[in-house]
Amino acid sequence: MTEKSTVRSVTYDLLRSLGLTTVFGNPGSTEQTFLQEFPADFTYVLALQEASVIAMADAFAQVTKHPALVNVHSSAGVGNALGNLVAAYHGNTPLIVTSGQQHREMVIGEPYLSNREATTFPKPWVKWSYEPVRAEDVPEAFMKAYAMALQPPAGPVYLSIPLDDWNQPLAGPARVRTVSDRVVPDPRRLRQFADRISASRRPALVFGPDVDRSGGWDGAVALAEKLRAAVYGAPLSDRASFPEDHRLFRGPLGLSMKAISERLTGHDLVVVIGAEVFRYYPYVPGPYLPDGTDLLQITADPAVAAGARVGDSLLGDPRAAIELLLDSVADGSERTAPEPMARPKQLPEVPSSPLTPPEVYAILSKVRPADAVIVNESTSTMAQQIEWLPTTETGSFFATASGGIGWGTPAAVGVALGDRHRGVARPVIGLIGDGSFQYSVQAIWTAAQHNLPIVYVVMRNEEYSILKSFAVLEQTPGVPGLDLPGLDIGAIARGFGCRAVDVKTTEDLEREFQAALAAGTTTVIVVPTEPQQAML
Repeated sequence: MTEKSTVRSVTYDLLRSLGLTTVFGNPGSTEQTFLQEFPADFTYVLALQEASVIAMADAFAQVTKHPALVNVHSSAGVGNALGNLVAAYHGNTPLIVTSGQQHREMVIGEPYLSNREATTFPKPWVKWSYEPVRAEDVPEAFMKAYAMALQPPAGPVYLSIPLDDWNQPLAGPARVRTVSDRVVPDPRRLRQFADRISASRRPALVFGPDVDRSGGWDGAVALAEKLRAAVYGAPLSDRASFPEDHRLFRGPLGLSMKAISERLTGHDLVVVIGAEVFRYYPYVPGPYLPDGTDLLQITADPAVAAGARVGDSLLGDPRAAIELLLDSVADGSERTAPEPMARPKQLPEVPSSPLTPPEVYAILSKVRPADAVIVNESTSTMAQQIEWLPTTETGSFFATASGGIGWGTPAAVGVALGDRHRGVARPVIGLIGDGSFQYSVQAIWTAAQHNLPIVYVVMRNEEYSILKSFAVLEQTPGVPGLDLPGLDIGAIARGFGCRAVDVKTTEDLEREFQAALAAGTTTVIVVPTEPQQAML
């Protein structure tokens, strides 16, 4: 407790106790009473726009496996943040998002910068939204926010705090509590699931992003190998939960009802762990499952279980469930192992100009360090990334969980800051489309300011390729606004303080990528590429 104990001093002591000493933010006038005399033992990470703030904190929390604290401006600032708050919500990332509110004595008159209906504004993309009734409730509100964010299903929460609350006198210390962040599955129902899996003739496993998030990567490999089961990647997964070069891996499951049903044909049982059933994108009608196929789902999220269109569900932490299943399922050594996935890896006989995405990925597969982490927001080339740059280690692949773009560029910053925070040194590769790069381009300023070891590879095809592919699928010709001529991405990157180079050949890309790895700071490599139709 300080000499003059206030709401602010008591809250900062609580934040220290909870390990929340890194604040991601973009300050505004109504937040300055919280940020005044910023403590030397805290770190403030400045981003130049609130959407970038959220994505940085999101990735930082995922890497550190600990809730992250965010401070954005009231009202309009919260509005800017909402797009990437959707990603944090879908990605089950524990964030405590705070914003200021106008002085309590003025709020009734709705003054300039007041946060109108503050607790309603961020819904439905937070688990809990609250504005303390009294100034003295602020520390306890933070404690509850921490508990809500961390408990399964984890996710973002929101606090609106009037600017005059922070300097109010308050005796401390705040009450500190601990909460569990895992729920084990019901033993009886798990035993029933294990028996059904053991009796399956040709099971398929679908591991979703929550497996990797829960630390279940090694268990997933062990379970697949014990069952001799084919493994598929969950649709539109924002984390990889199984080594994509493993002999049992059969690639992504697909994005539509028709594609997924066709992919699962021949399996009598599908076991989905840590994922929705299913995360569909284009509407291509078909059965939810092939005839003769049953489905079991294990998830920590009751809403995900309730929303499944087919199958039987079990609530529980994915890692805990996998480890319990390992001890319960029968050995599958008598099953016929699935055929390895075909990996054609075809390249043009003569180098293209501009390069094709596979040519870019082929070079990156050659020069990528083994410990590199990938953040992907090149939405039209993700299938080629899995083919050429398979994820082989836990916690080394990140993508947006929401489908909205503008997450990947700042998320790479959050990954690098998270690694630095936990004392890990590994390069971060941001694979970003030229359209995606524009949404949160200001995030590279933060990367440059912190000298982060990020190599952004921006594939410049001068269009929104994913949207053109969707237009073909949905038979909607003549959609405007899908071309992106005239962007000088290298000049933009240099303007934000980054190293930037434009390359045209595979030799140039290889040389400049290796130079970027040795640069000790952030580099943006711009590669003109041929447009291609995405695999939907």
